[in-house]
Amino acid sequence: QVQLVESGGGLVQAGGSLRLSCAASGLTFSRFTMGWFRQAPGKEREFVARIRWRSDSTDYRDSVKGRFTISRDNAKNTVALQMNSLKPEDTAVYYCAADPLDYAVRFDYWGQGTQVTVSS
Repeated sequence: QVQLVESGGGLVQAGGSLRLSCAASGLTFSRFTMGWFRQAPGKEREFVARIRWRSDSTDYRDSVKGRFTISRDNAKNTVALQMNSLKPEDTAVYYCAADPLDYAVRFDYWGQGTQVTVSS
């Protein structure tokens, strides 16, 4: 059974930083593309970042490029999202996701989410 558990969320002032982490189990982690998504109140869930399993290449939504960095540690079965220069519009529940497709867009597995709140 695949399990994804996020941690690291919290309250931070605008301009601050947070590091989210996702611990994965029940899967061959090195063969899964990992992603981060977020959902703000009253809005649809949106893609934030992805790291592919074949090449470790990364993709980001435009609004976080240059501020967020996704990384993975295959030895520890974890994926992280380093978030710098946070803005109030980054406030959302952040979800970790996993999928066996290298070019995953629709992810099969999801965590429960962790709240990130950025105050102005």
